[in-house]
Amino acid sequence: MIPPLLRDRVFRRYWNASAVSMFGDQVSGVALPLAAVLALHAGATQMGYLTALQWLPSLLFGLPAGAWVDRRGRRRQMMIAADLGRAALFASIPVAYALHVLTLAQLLGVTFVAGGLSVLFNVSDSTLFVSIVPPERYMDAQSLIYGSRALSFAGGPSVGGVLVQALSAPFAIVADALSFVGSAFFLGQIRPAEPPADDSGGSMLAGARFIRRSALVRASLITAAALNFFYLMFSALYLLYAVRVLHIRPGLVGVLVGAGAAGAVLGSLVTKRLAARIGAGWAYAAGCLLYAAPLVLWPLAHGAMPLILIMLFAAEFVSGFGLMMLDITIGVIFAAVIPDPLRSRVTGAFQAVNYGTRPIGALLGGLLGAAAGLRPALWVATLGGTAGAALVLLTALPRYRLPSGTLRAGATA
Repeated sequence: MIPPLLRDRVFRRYWNASAVSMFGDQVSGVALPLAAVLALHAGATQMGYLTALQWLPSLLFGLPAGAWVDRRGRRRQMMIAADLGRAALFASIPVAYALHVLTLAQLLGVTFVAGGLSVLFNVSDSTLFVSIVPPERYMDAQSLIYGSRALSFAGGPSVGGVLVQALSAPFAIVADALSFVGSAFFLGQIRPAEPPADDSGGSMLAGARFIRRSALVRASLITAAALNFFYLMFSALYLLYAVRVLHIRPGLVGVLVGAGAAGAVLGSLVTKRLAARIGAGWAYAAGCLLYAAPLVLWPLAHGAMPLILIMLFAAEFVSGFGLMMLDITIGVIFAAVIPDPLRSRVTGAFQAVNYGTRPIGALLGGLLGAAAGLRPALWVATLGGTAGAALVLLTALPRYRLPSGTLRAGATA
């Protein structure tokens, strides 16, 4: 049965753009770091730099990008331009590799500039979403979007690992470049009525002030920032750890990471019902804990290879389930509580802090991995992430419930 929202032409094309881009991102999420490790022989410190530069633009540009997009309007056009720019950047990597001129400096530069374009895309997308989806469909729409993300977790890393093994890591990145072209194509086919640009000359800091006043958004930011800080410590090192310490083949690494998508798919299917039963706030809190705590199994894994793979599969499965719970519920909560005139600025301010912790975590992870070893660094990252997730229990967010009409529509559609 086709979900009702996918019968709507505008939403369907918007969803297609999101789905194809997410799939490409999952391919390059495996291929780009493996290009650094396998083609350019990067070490732990260099992997920390690479991961950090992906998120540094959020810290540097989140606030001004949100203010500029709110004042300029035309969010869809901004998203198309960001897609095409990222396609060109990622396409330069296999071209340089074919010409034998690929360097770590190019990988770092592409990662940083593409990260800046992603900031523009994301602050625009938050407003485009509410331009397309009516409030009573927020939960259904987020479930569909993140359901496609969960499916990309299943196929993307696996395809990425296979492409790396068959073609080499730099050539596998072509898939991400093509995905951005596909996203731009689908976005070019829609013309939603966007909220008008904010011509009041409001402050660039208006989004930050809203977060400070909103107990719900502030609580989410504190928890998410802690989660992302420690997750990026983990993310900077786990592929290097899998290949060099656990001696898992690149193709199997992609399949293993992609196996966590089974949990993510399940999470995307049941989050609406869980939120209806226990409330969106408690569903978000549970998602945070389920996302972080299972990753402790990565540094704990040892022994025979089958046992190691079972432990890592369990970690990825449960963590993927939690990720869908927290992403879907907080997306709906934010759509409901953030006013349209401030939406891009709030998103930009949120990302400046939330994503801004990521480069710091990645750099620290790389330095700690080089100084203390990969396994000890992963213990710090995973235990710290679990403690960070528990912070949400000290806030008002778990007690939040969506407006009754939104909750019923989300739970029964």
